Amino acid sequence: MTQQGAVLQGYNNELVKYMEDLCLQREELNKQIQEAEVEKNKLQHEIQILNEQLECVCETLTQKTASRNELDKILAETEAAYMKILDSSRMLLNVLKKEVGNLNKAAELKSNVS
Repeated sequence: MTQQGAVLQGYNNELVKYMEDLCLQREELNKQIQEAEVEKNKLQHEIQILNEQLECVCETLTQKTASRNELDKILAETEAAYMKILDSSRMLLNVLKKEVGNLNKAAELKSNVS
């Protein structure tokens, strides 16, 4: 019976050793989990900050794009109006040249008749 008790004691000692090893592994794994959770929280915080920054940049970009589009519209309208002014100036110059030419012809005719 003492031999069976010794065998049983050996099993018990080995069982306790494995249980202690499992507890150590669990503690190490728990430590790694806690570190990972800290890292996860840190990254989530950084993501939140980056999302807020992205939102601000997107808003600014939207506003600046709208301003640029308005400037493009104003420039196009101004250029069209300026082209009309140039065209009117050209037509006025042509009319004026024609009238001056007619006046010069009339003056020549009058001086030739006198």
